[in-house]
Amino acid sequence: MNGADMVLSMRTANNKEPINCREQSTKSLWRGIVSFWGQEGQRLKAPVEHQPCGLVLVCEHASNRFVTPWGTLGLDTETTTSHIAWDLGALRLAKKLAANLAPITGGTVLIHAPLSRLIYDLNRSPDQQDAMPDQSEAYAIPGNKSLGLTQRLERTRSLYLPFHTSVHEEICRILAQGKRPLLLTIHSFTPVYNGKQRDVEFGVIHDTDDTLAKAIVTAASRSNLDTRLNEPYSARDGVTHTLKLHATPYNLAHAMLEIRNDLLTNSQTEAKVTRQLTEILTTAFQSPGVPSCLAS
Repeated sequence: MNGADMVLSMRTANNKEPINCREQSTKSLWRGIVSFWGQEGQRLKAPVEHQPCGLVLVCEHASNRFVTPWGTLGLDTETTTSHIAWDLGALRLAKKLAANLAPITGGTVLIHAPLSRLIYDLNRSPDQQDAMPDQSEAYAIPGNKSLGLTQRLERTRSLYLPFHTSVHEEICRILAQGKRPLLLTIHSFTPVYNGKQRDVEFGVIHDTDDTLAKAIVTAASRSNLDTRLNEPYSARDGVTHTLKLHATPYNLAHAMLEIRNDLLTNSQTEAKVTRQLTEILTTAFQSPGVPSCLAS
């Protein structure tokens, strides 16, 4: 399903409003949280008409918030604050990059998740078992065990569809104003996964178009970050769902950025990484072959 098909699936038969939340026992539709930055890097309350942004940032694993009716899914506080519940530091990094890159791209928009990925992993399609995982590494997720079809559909309606409609709306608003934005998804990953140490510090992943991802890796070669293409994950692992849904159908240049989360655990290292990534992305955006998103 591409982005346009997904939005159409939320419409009623007479093509009026999205599905009524009263159809769901949750009573809520959890849209993406949308923020804007203007051409001078300032935070805006709303987008400026006729000044379309050149960069869309998405942070699908931004939150470790748990709410009714799902509660904490039977998990303790240590687990709900760990890396399995969210991407540690990813939202702070995304906001800083949005501000830093806005003057270069003519403005940025950031859409991020409102709830924990353990309730629904917004970078997974509804048919994937790990969209609502009952196990993450060594952690069992009791509240996701033996979910029925009704429960999976309810979460899809409450979280997945509203979030990705939010992303789709922002991209279409920019396209309608004559600009073709770049799309970056922002993630962090744990240094140790299933007992195995990861040396890579900065991973750059792509879907079908590798142009921007390779430009970012090339620009990063001038830094001291251990940067690798399609590590610690690749499209083969099913992690490019958001890119596949929103960038590929519109032929938008895109990349998924993965930062090792021990580089985001204190203000000093986070500031250094933010500066490095701002320089790397600025260079990559101006590389030959990368569609221009620069401010005019």
